[in-house]
Amino acid sequence: MIKNSQLFPGKIAIITDHPAVNEDDFHSADRLIEKYGADKIVHVTWPEDFIAERGKMIDTVAALAEDSDIRALIISQAVLGTNAAVDKLKETRDDVFVVYCSNVQESTPESSTRADLLFTPNHLGMGSAMVEQARKQGAKVFVHYSFPRHMTHTMLSARRDLARQECLKMDILFVDAEALDPTDEAGLGAAQQFIKEDVPKMVAKYGENTAFFATNCHLQTTLIKAVIDCHAIYPQPCCPSPMHGFPEALGIETKKGTDDLNYVIGEACRIAEEKNMTDRLSTWPVSASMMFTSAGTEYAIMWMKGAVSETRIDNNVLMDCMRAYVIDVIGEASNVYMESCTENGITYDNFKLILMSYLDF
Repeated sequence: MIKNSQLFPGKIAIITDHPAVNEDDFHSADRLIEKYGADKIVHVTWPEDFIAERGKMIDTVAALAEDSDIRALIISQAVLGTNAAVDKLKETRDDVFVVYCSNVQESTPESSTRADLLFTPNHLGMGSAMVEQARKQGAKVFVHYSFPRHMTHTMLSARRDLARQECLKMDILFVDAEALDPTDEAGLGAAQQFIKEDVPKMVAKYGENTAFFATNCHLQTTLIKAVIDCHAIYPQPCCPSPMHGFPEALGIETKKGTDDLNYVIGEACRIAEEKNMTDRLSTWPVSASMMFTSAGTEYAIMWMKGAVSETRIDNNVLMDCMRAYVIDVIGEASNVYMESCTENGITYDNFKLILMSYLDF
């Protein structure tokens, strides 16, 4: 833990997803609590069923607003309902630095006026990046699994369309495959069973050099297992991270969060080699959500200390925060690519889209 002389004024609140919703997001606060102490980092969660419990989201933020020592609020993820909850904070507090992590579900124009800093993976950029990665892995076919509910999201459908265009440029056959929606009446089990049965059919039709991608978190473990069984290709999970889907699919026991990251990477590489899958499985070298939470917190600390501008984001400092996290977690640097979000011709300088170089297992 950092000594008191190196601490920052006030406290930082971190709101994460409930662990039943997203383990990476939930554990993104662990390293910061270990570093600065539970008296400086306040960790709470959104309700598990945040879609149905918007009132509890507002209550969560309102309770934090009552603590005058809290000077920064880091939200991972900025799920639907986040803007309304932050509005409650803004009613009484204008002295809090607000960070949104993984903001894809709220409106960009509305979110950018409420948060001082926003991160999200560059989902549109992934449309090119993951196809290029699949090409490097030897893919001749790229199968994109999704369903109508996800394709109503502009960013996700635009990413699909860009992936299709990139495949055409690279002479890779693009297959737009409709999977079952885990939230439909048939449920998650049926959606996972569909993936389990459909991947072998696709490989039988197109061959082992077929890459698979699915837009839903709950399908990743099943998809990875099916890809391994068929000796196919898996360029990345929907939410790039060594901790997303890989431990469960590969039978790697973990304790919690980032403490296990290097262990998971090492075991994944070992198991991939055993299964003759070396370089056919890949992801980002760290969890995007964990990096955003850490970098957002470190940047907020500098804001609280007056070391960065109060009104604009210092891109160089922010990049340093992300690179420092990667080095701290995996012991070596990895490329981080950042650009400001542009939507409908408007650039939002406080909203950063992030890509990373790939880690091959």
